[in-house]
Amino acid sequence: MTNKASRRAFLRQASALSIAGTAAPFALNLASIGAASAQVGGGYKALVCVFLYGANDGHNTVVPFDALNYGKYSVGRSGIAWDQTTQLTPLVPITPLPGGLQLSLPTPLAPLVPLFDQQKCAIVSNVGPLIQPTTRTQFQTPGYPLPPKLFSHNDQQSVWQSSAPEGAKYGWGGRIGDLLASQNGNSIFTCLNVAGNAVFLSGQQAQPFQLDATQGAVGFGALTGGTPTLYGSAAASTALRTVLTRNRTHLFESDTVKVNTRSIDANAALSAALAGAPALMPPAGNSLATQLAMVAKIISVRSALGATRQVFLVSMGGYDTHANQVTTHTNLLTQLAAAISFFQMTMDTMGTANDVTLFTASDFGRTLIQNGDGSDHGWGSHHFVVGGGVKGKEIYGAFPDLTPNVATDAGNGRLIPTTSVEEYAATMAKWMGVTDANLPVILPNLANFSQPNLGFMS
Repeated sequence: MTNKASRRAFLRQASALSIAGTAAPFALNLASIGAASAQVGGGYKALVCVFLYGANDGHNTVVPFDALNYGKYSVGRSGIAWDQTTQLTPLVPITPLPGGLQLSLPTPLAPLVPLFDQQKCAIVSNVGPLIQPTTRTQFQTPGYPLPPKLFSHNDQQSVWQSSAPEGAKYGWGGRIGDLLASQNGNSIFTCLNVAGNAVFLSGQQAQPFQLDATQGAVGFGALTGGTPTLYGSAAASTALRTVLTRNRTHLFESDTVKVNTRSIDANAALSAALAGAPALMPPAGNSLATQLAMVAKIISVRSALGATRQVFLVSMGGYDTHANQVTTHTNLLTQLAAAISFFQMTMDTMGTANDVTLFTASDFGRTLIQNGDGSDHGWGSHHFVVGGGVKGKEIYGAFPDLTPNVATDAGNGRLIPTTSVEEYAATMAKWMGVTDANLPVILPNLANFSQPNLGFMS
């Protein structure tokens, strides 16, 4: 079968599964699409996903500032709304928003305002998982295609990361890695995870390489260091390595040996490379900034690792603000803004600002209507994209009307997304070098949407 025919067959299968609301290309063989996997492009590029576990309250992240729309925002948020005069900084995008709408960021996110003004930060409005464009009437219509298991934390984390509920095998970050890893001298350093277990970076060929946020490489203790020793004996360490890496005839044992060997060798290579990384001082007590500092160190030694395309995952939790939202969300956003500001400053200093794009993601948004001390599970939310390659100082997508029961309200101010995760992700995948033909391989529902490129990347 020719590459063109293989791709057509692949996409037919993907399309059929997408309409059914399941994970389309996950069980399919990426090899079937042939070798034309990426646009040829020079230089280095990296994506850094900042996943906000627990469901960030988008209504209190990007806030209407003009009198009319601030009024709509504040009506249902008594007790948890930001004060318009003392806690909000208005944004002035290059392109004015329609109808006199003006947006702002709350005080905890103040470090992002200079990045916005410097055109290094963009806001993408009302993003969330969709199978196809959806209105309130369609949402309420039995049988209309909707993302599976809406409003469930674990499932929607997975749907955001993979287009399928909990149990999915492959994420769209990993599928980008599948398509672009051949551009790297060592493919094992394509997808790098500083955040713990997650499906986002899992591909069919590309697998997430787990990093420790402070040490980098996570190696076998008895097999690392200048002169590895086990119980004080170099010979014992050598014997352990032999046991772990000796060729085996049994299929399962043989695969285990391959994994052991790859892990030992990769950790040795990474440790050696990181020895030449700069010392960085992330904000104290900020775990997200510590993770991003490790990402920056990996980027600084990209040449030693043979890397030209990389996808990273970092994360922070605690965003499930059903209660005590004012205090909890303030602290979380303060840490988030400080970490992003630190990372962008580091990229500027390293001269890699135009080559690295950071973006936020989260389980879902939250309800506009407060529950007494917080907010409940929602759907669409607003997100930041940061980097020198971003067409910043702009608001992308349609900022929702916060009037109750409008076409984008699924109930209680749960925003029905007007920008799909597919469109959001495709815009960055294309910037990374994925071809138009292969975008549906990464994002199975993309063909259902009109904007595979939202225009926020240069």
